[in-house]
Amino acid sequence: MDLIDFHVHTFPDGIARRTVELLSRRSGLTPATDGTVGDTLQKLAQWGISLGVLFGIATKPSQQRSINDFAAKTMRENAGRCVCFGTVHWAAPDALDEIERIRELGLPGIKLHPDYQDFLIDDPKMFPVYDRCAALGLPVLFHTGYDPVSPELMHAPPERSRRAALAFPKMTFVLAHMGSNGYWQNDVVERELCGLPNVWFDTSLASNTLPRDHAERIIRKHGADRVLFASDCPWSNPMDAFRYLEGMKLSDGEKENIYARNARRLLGL
Repeated sequence: MDLIDFHVHTFPDGIARRTVELLSRRSGLTPATDGTVGDTLQKLAQWGISLGVLFGIATKPSQQRSINDFAAKTMRENAGRCVCFGTVHWAAPDALDEIERIRELGLPGIKLHPDYQDFLIDDPKMFPVYDRCAALGLPVLFHTGYDPVSPELMHAPPERSRRAALAFPKMTFVLAHMGSNGYWQNDVVERELCGLPNVWFDTSLASNTLPRDHAERIIRKHGADRVLFASDCPWSNPMDAFRYLEGMKLSDGEKENIYARNARRLLGL
């Protein structure tokens, strides 16, 4: 079976283990890998994953260039095993130029984390970033809903995600965690986000927070052609996401789209 995990985190070897340990303590989640590229790709292969989509996040403006260089190097050295998204930080004076460089590096998209990067998804300060991504055809994957780093404020709840998606209809919004990361927001996802043509969902961590029958209803209302199989590894084993989807009453064709076809189409593979 062709399985593409569209949401995987890795870090440079020198910081991977301590970063994963810190995030594990903060989130209360047990990591499935040590966060290094080598261990992650080895385990993805053992789990039957055909391709991993790997992310880094610039939590400071000064980090974006080095993270993108690392992503390009990782993708070049592991061709056929992974693709890597770039990242930018809105406060970097060269953020728009870095988006251009991400495209030149061959990175097929961008990962943004509203909580760690301190922005609301519909904040006007993000609009120049969205404009440039839309112009270059770079899809942007966002963390959405709750995050333990910001327990009192959701930076990308469904209502704000809807406003951003409507304001930038030419940009592809990939909303992680089925658009909300659960936590009482699932009905709002169904009302606010399902059916928007430039919105995609990924399934990362949904098995932890979204009842299977509700997830199936969201998929059917939104369309299985814009849902991506994803785990948020190392914070979940991709086989948890696989078993979660296998338990739904989806057709074989719908599952094949979610497991890999949609990702290949979005990434131009």
